[in-house]
Amino acid sequence: MCYWGEGVGLWGPFNGVLMLLLATGVIVLGAWALSRLTRRSFRDNDAWTVARERYARGEISREEFDRIKKDLS
Repeated sequence: MCYWGEGVGLWGPFNGVLMLLLATGVIVLGAWALSRLTRRSFRDNDAWTVARERYARGEISREEFDRIKKDLS
């Protein structure tokens, strides 16, 4: 006889499917988080940010900065 407290129980046939779904979810979540982190780091070094930093440091003149701003917009 098989009681609810013994053996595989009600979820027995679905254990493999549930484990596969859980593993897939963890992999997908990890890939999504990694892509968000890498995308953010590349976005910080875009041309607009570089131009603003160079202008703030005095490496380029106001005219050069305005030309870059016009070209990027």
